[in-house]
Amino acid sequence: MQDTDHLGRPVVVVTGTGIVTSLGQGKDANWAALTSGKSGIHRITRFPVAGMKTTMAGTIDFVDVPELSAPALSERLAELVIGEAIAESAIGAPGDFPGPLFLALPPVEMEWTQRLALAADSGANETVTYDDLLRAAGSGDHRRYYERFLFASVGENLAARFGTKGSPIATSTACASGGTAIQLGVEAIRRGETETALVVGTDASVNPESLIRFSLLSALSTRNDTPEKASRPFSKDRDGFIMSEGAGALVLESLAHARARGATIVGVVEGCGEAADGFHRTRSSPDGKPIIACMRNALEDAGLSPDQIGYINAHGTSTPENDRMEWTGVSAVFGERASSIPISSNKSMIGHTLTAAGAIEAIFTLLTLRHGLLPPTINYDTPDPAVPVDCVPNVARPAKVSHAISNSFGFGGQNVCVVIGAAG
Repeated sequence: MQDTDHLGRPVVVVTGTGIVTSLGQGKDANWAALTSGKSGIHRITRFPVAGMKTTMAGTIDFVDVPELSAPALSERLAELVIGEAIAESAIGAPGDFPGPLFLALPPVEMEWTQRLALAADSGANETVTYDDLLRAAGSGDHRRYYERFLFASVGENLAARFGTKGSPIATSTACASGGTAIQLGVEAIRRGETETALVVGTDASVNPESLIRFSLLSALSTRNDTPEKASRPFSKDRDGFIMSEGAGALVLESLAHARARGATIVGVVEGCGEAADGFHRTRSSPDGKPIIACMRNALEDAGLSPDQIGYINAHGTSTPENDRMEWTGVSAVFGERASSIPISSNKSMIGHTLTAAGAIEAIFTLLTLRHGLLPPTINYDTPDPAVPVDCVPNVARPAKVSHAISNSFGFGGQNVCVVIGAAG
């Protein structure tokens, strides 16, 4: 492998990864569960769900934080995966990572637990106004809320703990955020701004308000009686996605830098593609052009043809429209091969980890190439004639793959594809 790619840019490799999902903590636990077809979806116990249309999720209940909130748990999950990734990479020193942090993070806002605490301390006897809450927040007794519920707080805390260089870059591009963070890290290395980058996607935003919002969009599955069977990507009877939590971290380096320090290479980030879709806040453009452009941009960036791709890690949310639109894109890009190229959706087992999905699924793609085993798409019992994919149904499949695509298509028209190559 040469140090530069087909355009003379530094080749970007992965030397360390870390992951946590509802299947468990760490790469080994997740890979074993994923390839055995285990589901991490379960009934929500974190908060009351009586009266809700959807009562299940892929919550991570085995990780505690002192005061539960989406940013606090997202930060803790990120800490776990960063620790695992840096340990595998054996880069830098404790608290001294030799590059910048690129972080995919969900929107941060005050949650009901904290709002009620402010209301209780507002001094109002009857109706609590917004001004009352502001006065309570400014009293000094709730400074921790102010510090926690700032979008930059998670990135700044992680940067301080792991000693990354420069200001952390936190981004939120809906369900494509993890892919966006990878792309930012790759571009920084290619431009020569750094030799290494820490890329993280984290999301722990399963709370009542978020669940209700997605439910009002009719985006969630309502198969509450059988949570483990609710996520059914590409099946004819799919009825919505499952909100889930998780985090993934990747240590990126230029190939020259990794070789110079004798690092073990996990895989190669060969190309990234992005294409915006301004058609609708939640729906994809009916002609699929942005999704098609996204995949083609990624292939062009990697210097590969569609015939060289041996596997697709699909966005595969299990919503009726998204799966159909992804098939529209795949069929346009891969032509006659579209129905025979293996495709699988990790979301059938871990649910939709939202902001973290792009990072987590890129790591699963790296593991797929490393182990020569394609994870299954479980719950595939009723094929959809309109979406004739080879979705590796229900059982993992051995296959030697050299190049793969990981797709991330988000609300608001955010689309990112990452092309990943085997280590050698």
